[in-house]
Amino acid sequence: GNGRIKLPKIGWLGYRKSQEVLGEAKNVTISESCGKWFVAVQTEREVETPLHRSTSVVGLDWGVVRLYTLSNGEYREQCQPLKRCLPKLAKLQRRMAQKIKFSHNWKKAKAGIARLHQRIANIRKEFLHRSSNEISKNHAVVFVEDLQVRKMCKSSKGTKDQPGKQVAQKSGLNRAILDGSPFELRRQLQYKTEWRGGLFYAVPPQNTSRTCPVVWGGCGQVSADNRKTQAKFVCLKCGLSANADFISAVNIREAGLASLACSQPSHAVSASWQEPTEGIHRLGVEPVGIPGL
Repeated sequence: GNGRIKLPKIGWLGYRKSQEVLGEAKNVTISESCGKWFVAVQTEREVETPLHRSTSVVGLDWGVVRLYTLSNGEYREQCQPLKRCLPKLAKLQRRMAQKIKFSHNWKKAKAGIARLHQRIANIRKEFLHRSSNEISKNHAVVFVEDLQVRKMCKSSKGTKDQPGKQVAQKSGLNRAILDGSPFELRRQLQYKTEWRGGLFYAVPPQNTSRTCPVVWGGCGQVSADNRKTQAKFVCLKCGLSANADFISAVNIREAGLASLACSQPSHAVSASWQEPTEGIHRLGVEPVGIPGL
C-alpha cells in the first residue's frame, strides 16, 4: 500500500510501502536510480534468537550452465538476463553512437541504455532472491565452495610479447560467469540462512569436482581425468557415472561436515552467535513475487 514519511527540511512525502518498518527509526537514506527515487530506513529493535525450522544439510555447487546444484539432486538453470538482452543492448548502443555527443538525442539514447541495464540488474536480482529464499528456507546448514570470482574472471589477453590464447572464448566465459553473479548468490544465501537461524559455511574448492564420492558408493579416487567434460563425471577406477555438478555438490557437503566434525570453523557464522541489533528496510518499489525479502 501507500504510506507517508516526514523527512527533515523536506516535509511529508508519499511513497510505495513495500513492507512494514519495524522498530525505532535511526536514519534515512534517499537514493536515485534511472529516474526512480528510493528511501532506505535504518531501524533498531530487539529480536528473538531464530531457530531454523528445518534440519536438512546440503552442499551447493555453483555453475555456468546451472545456477546451482544441490547435493540432494535439486538444481536450477541460469537466468542469463544479460545474454537475452544483448541484441537490444547492441541496437541501443549503435543508435547512441550515431548521435552527436552531448546532444539532446545523445542523452536520450544514453538514458535508454541505462534503463535497459537497470532492467537487466532487476531481473537478475529477483531471480537470485527467489533462489536464495528457497534454499535458505528449506535447509538449516548450507555448504558452498569458497570461489575466488575475481581470479576466475581474469582476462586472458596477455601482453604484446606474450599474447593470450583463446581470448574470445575466455571473454565469453567471463561474461557468463559475471551474468550469473555467483558472489551475490553467496552473499544472499549467507545472510538469509543466518537470519533464519541456520549455518552457512564455505569450504576450499580444491578437487571437489575431481573426487569420486565414497558416500555415494564411489571409491574416493582423485583424478582430473574423472571429469573430461564439463557436464559428465566418470570415475576411471570404479566406473561411477553422474552429473559433474551433482558430484561436486556431494563432495562439498562431505568436506563441510568433516570440517565441522574436526573443529569449529572460524569463517562459519551462525545467527545464534550474533547479537541482532539493527535492520535496514528499503522502500519505494515493491518486490513483487519475492516473498520474505
